[in-house]
Amino acid sequence: MPKRILEKTSLEVSRLRSDGSYAVGGVSGLYLKIEGGSRAWVLRYVHDGHRRRMGLGSYPLVGLAEAREAARNALKLRLGGVDPLQARQAQRQAARLAMARQVRFDDAAEAFISEHESTWRSTLATYAFPHIGHLQVADIGQAHVLQVLAPIWKTKTETASRLRGRIEQVLDWATAHGHRTGPNPARWRSQLEHILADPNNLAPLKHHAAVPVAMLPGTYQRLLTMDGQSARALCFLILTAARSGEVRGMVWSEVDLEAGLWTVPAERMKSHREHRVPLSREVLELLRAQPRIPSVEHVFPSNRKGPLSDTALTALMRRHGLAAVPHGFRSTFRDWAGEMTHHARDAVELCLAHAIDTRTEAAYRRGDMLEKRVAIMQDWAEYVASACRLQAEVAP
Repeated sequence: MPKRILEKTSLEVSRLRSDGSYAVGGVSGLYLKIEGGSRAWVLRYVHDGHRRRMGLGSYPLVGLAEAREAARNALKLRLGGVDPLQARQAQRQAARLAMARQVRFDDAAEAFISEHESTWRSTLATYAFPHIGHLQVADIGQAHVLQVLAPIWKTKTETASRLRGRIEQVLDWATAHGHRTGPNPARWRSQLEHILADPNNLAPLKHHAAVPVAMLPGTYQRLLTMDGQSARALCFLILTAARSGEVRGMVWSEVDLEAGLWTVPAERMKSHREHRVPLSREVLELLRAQPRIPSVEHVFPSNRKGPLSDTALTALMRRHGLAAVPHGFRSTFRDWAGEMTHHARDAVELCLAHAIDTRTEAAYRRGDMLEKRVAIMQDWAEYVASACRLQAEVAP
């Protein structure tokens, strides 16, 4: 017959000081463990043939009566075939998930934006937050997304399409971090494509004003004489044929000067796929001359030490009477490649990070035609800078 443990009183428990485990009675398996000055309640029990130990809190924060009550409740679960330790772990996990699902859309968006391009904030704050900013991301459905997009889908199609993509990425981020489950209600394929009109069919495409190919070397030469980060960023944009947002958001960690490569991460690309940009000798010279400011990660920072705004480059061109927009230089690059070179069209399109056909897509995945693109971008840079070289050659 097992030895019966006498029930200790609260006073007797308070007088226990030496290291060790003390059975306090009242509930089988309840002990006060003292070690190095700390005192804590432990319940010992056997479940499915395995000895288990379950902590019930520290003493005196949890008193004797509370510890006995907690031990009795745990043993009741064991009698019902439930491991009390596993039950508590499941309860805590459920509580964590419940807390995670209480994240609101604006909180999730701010967290996502902090990891991505800062210019997202204005678009989401203007169009999305008034409708869904206060909602928990777990509760957002297709009707909520349509409430945001429908009013501007036909009148501001480009903005609305970009906004949809950003909402989709915020909700994908929320799902990845355990804040919601289920399909993404902002996804185009299999979701919104059956409700909203195809944005490509709503209005004719507007061509971006571009500098003619023949005038580009002179334009570039003029830009080199201008001061400021916007001028340097615009020169870099021309030489790389990159998009404005990709250039403005570029940070030094993306650049490998020794390898002559700029790797744009997938989250900053329109295609949502990492893109490697070969850097010509002219680009490397520009970057090596660019001052690196301690604690500033952007290659072309604004006066506030963040990235340049989305209007900074356009404003510079307007101030100096350049009848074009930054995006138009990509059209100039394509015209140059088609009219003045014999470079393969597929490789030229890859330089622009454009969508390509299935055959070329397979080639891209094998090696992204980097060697061919290195040659293209060097030829392009030499053409762009040709007026500068000519001036240097004729200078006395």
